[in-house]
Amino acid sequence: MSAVAYPVRFARLVKFEHTVFALPFAYVGAFLAVNAVPSAHDLLWITVAMVGARSLAMGLNRLIDAGLDARNPRTARRELPTGLLSPAQVVLFCAASLGVFLVAVYQLDPLVHWLWPIPVVGFVIYPYLKRFTWLCHLWLGAVDGLAPVGAWAAITGTIPWEAWALGGAVALWVAGFDFFYALLDVEVDRAQGMHSIAVRFGERGAAFLGARLFHLGTVALLVVAGLGLDVGVLYWLGVAAVAGLLAYEHSLVRPGDLRRLDTAFFTMNGVISVTFFAFVLADVLV
Repeated sequence: MSAVAYPVRFARLVKFEHTVFALPFAYVGAFLAVNAVPSAHDLLWITVAMVGARSLAMGLNRLIDAGLDARNPRTARRELPTGLLSPAQVVLFCAASLGVFLVAVYQLDPLVHWLWPIPVVGFVIYPYLKRFTWLCHLWLGAVDGLAPVGAWAAITGTIPWEAWALGGAVALWVAGFDFFYALLDVEVDRAQGMHSIAVRFGERGAAFLGARLFHLGTVALLVVAGLGLDVGVLYWLGVAAVAGLLAYEHSLVRPGDLRRLDTAFFTMNGVISVTFFAFVLADVLV
């Protein structure tokens, strides 16, 4: 096997390209925390911490769910079920990712030296929750919502209510699109005794209604955060852009028609996070 093969497999294991979902919102927290461009030192280590944390979270998820993935036609070709990576290799990858995360954390404000176990515990618990409750979607949202909160704390050593509002907006955004994502596996989840909003309440209505309500909450919390911060018109244009993009995302899927779900989930959510960050960046620069 070539030396290039393993890095490629690990990148596929954790879907490294999907870091674009969470990283821009960490930057949003960092930029709004100081209402300016943070130092290169802080931006570097926040980026490293986010990459390490997300790699750890995805590695743990793939490791814990390897048996479930092997029994699901949609996921059976992943690296662990097919043997392209061994469990021992993924354990080592997770350990390395944790190490990278911790090195980055200890370059930032002392407050996060004490707080780092919180997301790590969240990463470990999440894969198991789907075995017990449909509220797993909310847990995933809450863990991802720590991105702007953690970045804010990493720079200022404080966590004001505006940071929590941003974190809540991200939490509702992630949980809402995870309602949609669960629709891909509803029959397999039901057969294997897994839990999701679609399994619990039926796939035709609850997931769609829940996602709409949560995404309305996302926009509302972005508004609330902006009201407490010294932001300009570009921030508000960013909030309007998020609202419009979420509305478009919801137009792509409907009960009984999931043909464009991949576009709604993967493409649009990346566009939403990058677009909002671009508006925040422009706002702090003017």
